[in-house]
Amino acid sequence: MQQELTNKELLRFLKHKHIHAKFIDRLKLHYRPLICPYISLISKVRALPGAKVGDIGCGSGQFFSLLSEFASPSFLYGIEINGKLIANASELLNGFDPDKLLLDVYDGLHFPARIGDMDIIFLIDVLHHVPPANQAAFLRGLAATMKSGAQLVIKDIDAANPLVICNKLHDLIVSGEIGHELKATAVSQLLTESHLEITGIEKVTTYVYPHFTIVAKKP
Repeated sequence: MQQELTNKELLRFLKHKHIHAKFIDRLKLHYRPLICPYISLISKVRALPGAKVGDIGCGSGQFFSLLSEFASPSFLYGIEINGKLIANASELLNGFDPDKLLLDVYDGLHFPARIGDMDIIFLIDVLHHVPPANQAAFLRGLAATMKSGAQLVIKDIDAANPLVICNKLHDLIVSGEIGHELKATAVSQLLTESHLEITGIEKVTTYVYPHFTIVAKKP
């Protein structure tokens, strides 16, 4: 029987993880569970023991580090447009079985064919960084690359909530850009138009961050 996860446990685990990276990247590594609903995301992998897991926009590898400790994936495949973040992730996951891990730099437009091998794919706070004119095509391309039966989990900030302004300020300070958040209903519509079936929608607000998580499946 799997132990119940708590943020305190996640933070305790991450506290002992270190990378030679920028201050902001190190801060995200150690404290992001305070504002991101990681427990819910991890639980979706724990429900699929032995799954091959993809993470688009994997950043410095924090989510994969958590999965390696608190779930039982058979393979982890992360892609990221920022080569420095891939270097961070490689350092962070240095002790993980190299036969069960692959990290790639990609161009942000063309999804590697390897995505089509994954059982469950995560898009965590990535979509609102995609230019508005490209968001629909981005999701269509991702859906087309997925295999039949695969799940897509999108966690992002809900533009329908007035607190979205807090995330815009967050991104301006941390990333130097203003996010292009969508309403959960709009993302659901885009996924449906991409021929994916919506199987679940969750909403939660942590501090001043209004999150939604949408799970969709490719028939």
